[in-house]
Amino acid sequence: MSEQAPEQGTLLHWLDAFLNHLRHERRLSAHTLKNYQRDLRQFIAWCNDFQINDWAEVGPHQVRGYVAARHRKGMGGKSLQRELSSLRSLYRYLLREGMVENNPAQGVRAPKVQRRLPATLDADQVGRLLDQPAEGSLVLRDHAIMELFYSSGLRLAELVSLDIRDIDLDDATVEVTGKGAKTRRVPIGTKARAALQTWLVVRGELAKPMESALFVSQRGSRISPRTVQQRMHRQALESGVPVGVHPHMLRHSFASHLLESSGDLRAVQELLGHADIGTTQIYTHLNFQHLAKVYDQAHPRARRKKKNQ
Repeated sequence: MSEQAPEQGTLLHWLDAFLNHLRHERRLSAHTLKNYQRDLRQFIAWCNDFQINDWAEVGPHQVRGYVAARHRKGMGGKSLQRELSSLRSLYRYLLREGMVENNPAQGVRAPKVQRRLPATLDADQVGRLLDQPAEGSLVLRDHAIMELFYSSGLRLAELVSLDIRDIDLDDATVEVTGKGAKTRRVPIGTKARAALQTWLVVRGELAKPMESALFVSQRGSRISPRTVQQRMHRQALESGVPVGVHPHMLRHSFASHLLESSGDLRAVQELLGHADIGTTQIYTHLNFQHLAKVYDQAHPRARRKKKNQ
C-alpha cells in the first residue's frame, strides 16, 4: 500500500482508508486484511476498465456487471460471495464517512454455490462392510458402532455421546441428543440391535467401573470421535470396500437408501434430526442421479450408441 494518500475521492485513497479502519478500529488480522485488499483491488481494476473513478459512481448495475464478468472467467459462487461481502463492508464504511449515499452491493447476489452431493455406499458395499466376522471386544464394539450408524443415521458426535441409558433394546430405540441439544428417538434395526446386545455382553472387559458411555475405548473411558473414524477406515480397508469410509458416509447411506425405498422425505428429516427439510432434500438429488444413471444404461431409447455404430 502507498504511504502517501492519493488525491481525495479516488478509489485507491478510500481503499487505503478502509483498510486502515479495519486494521486499527476493527483490529482484523493481517491475513483478513490481505483478503479484503485482494478482493477490492480486483473490483478497482474492473472500474478502471470502465473509467469509473469514484466510489459514488458505482451503482447496482455496475456491481452486477462485475459479478457477471468474474463468473464468466470461471470464478465460483463462493469466491464471488466473499468479494461481494468485501464490497458491502467497504460501502458501509463509505456511508459512515459520508462519501456515498447508498450501498450498491447490498441487493446483489452471487450465483448459487453448487452443493456437493454427499458420498454414499451402495447396498452391496454396506453389506461387505458390516457382514465381516467379528471376534474380540474391540471388533465387536466397532461392529456395533457401524451397525448403529447405518441403522439409525446418527451423527458422529451423537454416537460418541450416547450413554447406556439412552439405548432401549426391548423397545429397539435410541434417544439421541442432536444439534442445539434437541433430542429425538429413532428406531434401531434388527441387526444393529443384535450387534449392540453382543457388545454389551463384553463391554465390561474394557469399561471402567461407573463409566456411563455406551462405547468405550481401550482405556475404558468414552470413545473419541477420532478413534471411531480411524477404526472405521481400517475396517473398510480390511473388508475390501474401495472408497474411504467415514462415519458420515454411513449416515448419508442410511438416508439415501431409506428415501429411495420409502420416498417419505418428512420421515427421513425426522430420523436425521434436520431442522430444515431443505437439508434433507439433497438426498432427493442424490437418488435422482442414481435413477438417471440407471435410466441411461437400461432404457432402449436412452442408451447411447457406440462410436462405431
